Amino acid sequence: MEKVEFGIIGGSGFYQIDGLTDLKEVKLETPFGSPSDSYFIGTLEGRKVAFLSRHGRGHKHIPSDVNFRANIYGFKMLGTERIISMSAVGSMKEEIKILDIVIIDQYIDRTYRRQNTFFGNGIAGHISFAHPICPVIADYLYKATEKLNLPVHEGGIYLCIEGPQFSSKAESFLYRSWGVDVIGMTNATEAKLAREAEMCYATIAMSTDYDCWHESEEAVNVEMLIENLNKNAQNAKRIIKEALKIIPIERTGCECKDALKTSLITRADLIPQETKEKVELIIKKYIK
Repeated sequence: MEKVEFGIIGGSGFYQIDGLTDLKEVKLETPFGSPSDSYFIGTLEGRKVAFLSRHGRGHKHIPSDVNFRANIYGFKMLGTERIISMSAVGSMKEEIKILDIVIIDQYIDRTYRRQNTFFGNGIAGHISFAHPICPVIADYLYKATEKLNLPVHEGGIYLCIEGPQFSSKAESFLYRSWGVDVIGMTNATEAKLAREAEMCYATIAMSTDYDCWHESEEAVNVEMLIENLNKNAQNAKRIIKEALKIIPIERTGCECKDALKTSLITRADLIPQETKEKVELIIKKYIK
């Protein structure tokens, strides 16, 4: 199979992407179980891409039940080097309006029910996560959004909560006091796993609501979220297409592709063979 250069993950309201040619559906099984759905592989703007619905077609999986490890490992099996995530978020600041786009650069992770690492079971790895987003891909996503004259904010802190419930008012005001820009339920987990897998990862975050802190706006609900997502869906796809035209083929200017170079701490001869085989695609550059 030809190597897939870009992975595109669609969140709430995004279950497909238009314009893919030479389209084929690929169903994978990984050492970490089944991904959320099949991968739809094709060509978009001359680049080989694979699209995955994070929650599955028809939105079957709540955030806590998404098999993030399988999703990211599946992209690794396809040879993917870069992932662009599309995500619905709640705005936590007045200046981030409904339908605005934020190109995230930081996370605060408040999840507690997820498997957010490929390591364990006899192998320890500690990636650097000070700068969790690929700065190169994020920069090109921002440039693409600007070129399309869409309302965009460069940089922002994404607070990742467990869900599936939306925030209480008390929580929403607490989070605002932390200075976060947007709130969501999925991206921090993906970003951690993508970094461990030495993939570039960046997010197009689309504001659909004001959580429940705003005095003059209705508290977030599913109906509101889906209505605003549908308005923004085409814009997100336009951004991806524009970005694919300008992102260089070579991966330079970031450290994502060598994230494990100084991160693995376990002596190679002590790693159980079963564990070695399970994470082979991730560690094979460093452990023979």
